[in-house]
Amino acid sequence: MSTPGGAPELVVRLVEPGEHDAVARLTVEAYRADGQLEASPEYAEVLADVAGRAAAAEVLVAVRDGVCLGAVTFTLPGGDFAEVSKPGEGEFRTLAVDPAAQRQGVARALVQACIDRAAELGCAALVICVRHDNDGAHALYGGFGFARDPSLDWSPVPGVELLGFRLPLPVLTRPVLAGPILAQ
Repeated sequence: MSTPGGAPELVVRLVEPGEHDAVARLTVEAYRADGQLEASPEYAEVLADVAGRAAAAEVLVAVRDGVCLGAVTFTLPGGDFAEVSKPGEGEFRTLAVDPAAQRQGVARALVQACIDRAAELGCAALVICVRHDNDGAHALYGGFGFARDPSLDWSPVPGVELLGFRLPLPVLTRPVLAGPILAQ
C-alpha cells in the first residue's frame, strides 16, 4: 500500500519470528552508531535477543515494503523487560531505527504505536528511560508530551545514566490487563 504521495506506507505491527535476526541486527547497529554501547558493550547481547523479548513482551516493528526499519519493546509492569513502570503504566524500551532509515518518521511511528497500545490497555501513563546525553530522544519524546520524571532516573551500570520520562494517558473505564500482553 502507498501513501497519497505515492511513497510506500510505513506499517507498525508485531514482529514475526522470521524477522528476529533482522531486528537484532538493526537494533545493535542503531545503538552502536549512536554510541550507546561504548560504556556497556555487553548490552548488545540483550539487544540482539529479539526472540527473548518477543516471548515476554510485545516487540513492535516498523516495516516499509517488507523491510524492517525499526523496532521497540512494549511491556507492562512486572514483566521480564519492565524496568521502571508501576501498576497501571505501560513502558517501552529498546527503541531503535536502522541508521539508514533515520529521519523518515520511523521512531515517531513506533512511539505512537506504544502510546496507542498503552491507551488500548487502559494504562494511566506510559514511561521510558533514556540516556542522559541522548538529546534527540529527549526532543522526540517531548514532542509527544512526555515530561521528565526524576523519580524514574537510574543507572544500570557505571557510566550509563538514564533519565525517566512519563506521559499521562486518559484513563479508560476498563482495567489494565495482567499477564501476557498479546499472544503471537
